This record gives sequence, C-alpha cells and structure tokens, in this order.
Amino acid sequence: MHMLPALTDAAAAVPGLQVDWVVEEAFAAIPALHPAVRRVIPVAIRRWRRSLTKSATWQEMMDFRRALREDRYDLVLDSQGLVKSALLAVQALGPRAGLAATSAREPLASRFYDRHYAAPRDWHAIHRNRALTAQALGYALGDPAAVQYGVPAGTLHAPLAAARTVLCLHGTARAEKEYPEADWAVVARGLVDAGYVPVFAAGNARERARAERLVAACPGAQLLAAMPLAGLIPVVAAARAVVGVDTGLMHLAAALRKPGVGLYPATDPARFGAVAEPTAPPLVNLSAPADLVAKAVVARLRALLMDFPPA
Repeated sequence: MHMLPALTDAAAAVPGLQVDWVVEEAFAAIPALHPAVRRVIPVAIRRWRRSLTKSATWQEMMDFRRALREDRYDLVLDSQGLVKSALLAVQALGPRAGLAATSAREPLASRFYDRHYAAPRDWHAIHRNRALTAQALGYALGDPAAVQYGVPAGTLHAPLAAARTVLCLHGTARAEKEYPEADWAVVARGLVDAGYVPVFAAGNARERARAERLVAACPGAQLLAAMPLAGLIPVVAAARAVVGVDTGLMHLAAALRKPGVGLYPATDPARFGAVAEPTAPPLVNLSAPADLVAKAVVARLRALLMDFPPA
C-alpha cells in the first residue's frame, strides 16, 4: 500500500513506464490495483520457510526464479530495504537500486545494490518510497502532501446496500497496537445507536473470537466472513466508513478513498498513520489518550459520517 503513490508519481513522470512487482502471494491483489503494473510476480517466502524439506517447495522456488528472469529490466528497485527483499532483487536481471545503509531498515541490504539513495527513517513510509523512486528514476519529487494511490475510480463504486456499514478493523500484528475490547464494545454500540451497522473483520482465530464476543454483546453488529485479501478489497470499497487500528487494511481504506478514524495507542501516526488523498474524505488518526476514549471516538466518527454523506 505504501508503494502505490510512488508508482503513481513514476507513471506520470516516465512516459510508457511498465512495472513488474514482486510481492508475497497473500498480498498479490494490491499491486494488481494499479494500472502501471504490467505483471505481478508472487513469492511465497513465508510459506516456503515452513516447508524447506519438501521437493515441491524447491520446485516453486525455481519456478519463481524463472518467472523473475523472463525479462531484463532497466531498473530493479528494492523499496523494502530488508535483506530478504535484497536477496530477491539480486535474482532479477538489471541494475539494482535501493536505500542507502543509513536509510534502510536493515543496513546490510544496501550492500546488494548498485545504486544507493537516501530517505530518512523518520519519514512516513509513503514519503520514503516516493523519495526513493523519484531519485532512482531521475525525476523531481512533487508535493509530499499530494498523495495519489492511483487506484482506478471503478474500484471505488460501493453498492447502496452498504451505505450504513462501518467496517471495524480491530486486528493488528502486535498486541500493544490493539484498542481495548471494552472500548470497541462502546464504539459498536455508539454506531448502532446512530443507525449504522458495525461490521467486524477478523484475520485469525484470536481476532475472530474477539469479534464474536463483540457482535454477541452488541445487537445490530455483524461479523464478516473469513476471506482472502482479494475478497476484502470490494468489502472495504463498499463500506460507508472505517474505524481501525494500525493495520494494512486502514491503508487500503485510504487508497479506496474511505472516510474514517484510525486508532494509534502505541505507534506514531505521523510515521505509520493512514494517509488520505487530498481530495478524498478525511481519515482522522487519533493517538492522544483523551482522543482515544471510546465515547470521543464515537463522537468523531458520527461527526465525520454526517459531514461526508454517501455520494
């Protein structure tokens, strides 16, 4: 998600740009949203690590390498700045570029690049990717606030049946980034009282158990069925608004121009928060303790929903 605005910049600055994008298989639906992406090349490092003794795994790895080397590229850009992503980059044919050691999340990764560029670590990931890509392709970086994800307008059409649905994204990778379950219950009841339908997504068994408890405690709330990311994209696009913690689906909501509220009890939204496009309805990121009080979150959500009615 953080790379999409950089790709929009690049497509505008480099006529005829064509991009092949290597991505973990579970997230392959994200690059496919952007019209500048010619080919998505899935990789399965997470799954392969768990089955290195199986011959099928080694066959998949060889198939991936062949797919990666079908073309010689004018540039191989590693925007992630990790050793694992750098090791993928060296398998592709073409000059390699990436973050300098002082900028990369793992400085060792920079040793695998032919060209090195700076993007301070304390910048937001979107701005880092835009700066890296502009330097690597030789064009001037535009206004840092002019974020454009590049997702075609057709992806944004939401069915009218979802006009009262607010998607609640309570799951996140680290426990310290979670919003308390009791506060989620207050938010859900506040939305129902205002005539909205809170819908809780769940990505694993622990999240599903929490979502089931919340839905059981709040008549009118709903539990979203389990589905892959490709299925979630139209669900997010159809939602009236979103409210969620520091999770990738909040960034997807930003790309799909959804209004909403981000809850950041443990991370800095200036670096990790969801960023709305300038002409899109706002995504308000909250991190101050007073702003994170559940009743305050409900009030912010209700005001946002009133200010930005469905198109």
